[in-house]
Amino acid sequence: MEPSRFDVIVVGAGIMGSCAAHAACSRGAGRVLLLERFDLLHHRGSSHGESRTIRATYTQPHYPPMVRLSARLWEEAQAEAGYRVLTPTPHVDMGPRDGAALAAAISNGGAAEVVGGSWPWAGVFRVPDGWTAAVSEFGGVMKATKAVAMFQALAAKKGAVLRDRTEVVDVTKRGDGTIVVKTASGEEFHGAKCIITVGAWTTKLVKSVTGTDLPIQPLHTLICYWKAKPGHERELTVEAGFPTFASYGEPYIYSTPSMEFPGLIKIAVHGGPPCDPDGRDWSLGRPALVEPVAQWIDAVMPAHVETAGGPVVRQPCMYSMTPDEDFVIDFLGGEFGNDVVVGAGFSGHGFKMGPAVGRILAEMAMDGEARTAAEAGVELGHFKIARFVDNPKGNLKDSEDQC
Repeated sequence: MEPSRFDVIVVGAGIMGSCAAHAACSRGAGRVLLLERFDLLHHRGSSHGESRTIRATYTQPHYPPMVRLSARLWEEAQAEAGYRVLTPTPHVDMGPRDGAALAAAISNGGAAEVVGGSWPWAGVFRVPDGWTAAVSEFGGVMKATKAVAMFQALAAKKGAVLRDRTEVVDVTKRGDGTIVVKTASGEEFHGAKCIITVGAWTTKLVKSVTGTDLPIQPLHTLICYWKAKPGHERELTVEAGFPTFASYGEPYIYSTPSMEFPGLIKIAVHGGPPCDPDGRDWSLGRPALVEPVAQWIDAVMPAHVETAGGPVVRQPCMYSMTPDEDFVIDFLGGEFGNDVVVGAGFSGHGFKMGPAVGRILAEMAMDGEARTAAEAGVELGHFKIARFVDNPKGNLKDSEDQC
């Protein structure tokens, strides 16, 4: 077999691409190529950093089955690697008692609503009047960069070829059905199938390849770590059983237990301002991404987390946001038919589902359908590109819909 010929070429080596490469190898693809524009494990996109959460409490019913499939695949990958990247924790959701989004998340995720002072963290959270809280045992913290590295290592062990600092500038299909992937340096790689997982660069690449405008907007966001107040450092740790949590108020706030930085807890706001992934200002001082979090902490966790002086650690990241915050998982179509698959628009909540998305993308590319998804009850119809045709909001039917 000629060196540049592959069964599956994966473009983009974040969590989704790395999982897809591993899944393709696991399913018997003879030669798999994983291409990355920057250095492997770089910090320019959406898959780096210390932590991500896993939870099943979703407003939309089509996500919990995918989360649970992914949880099984996380466990399988960790067993294969011989080490762990996912630490299980409880999960707490809180928000206005009459909020439809929170009620749906509690129901879809199988969480148990708690009242009064009978729940474990009643002494930590000052739940506002008119709010409620729900606890689920299905939560956890993933070591993000370590997880991406794990899937890359597992893919390489199964024979995948990994190439970084290789920018893909074009994808074409020849008359004989071969997919040709061209790079900025003039190299060409030939494949039977191709999977595109380039995160915030998806709109640019797909536009140049097909002329199609995918409504995926990159956002600049900020991960903030705040200092635990003296005497409460241990109480907020994963070792003490502290949960991941989400607040369904305005704005949407999320958190992981104190784990990666001793004495600090990650509490951040979901979202951020639009940005160009090739022209970011990397600002760490954006008040709109810090001040609402400080105000929330002062209202809900005033005795346990210090806000004076702002967050101790700030880390930039990007979202690839769709109008409905649903993923894009689909065949590229047109001249490419079912030979090129795109996974994108994970809207700041996809990392936890990386192994499931990777498996789905690999099966779609190799088999034309995702049997594992169907067997797990994962409905992929919500993720079609066609939902945006003559409908810029996609699946968004209600302004209060929220992930």
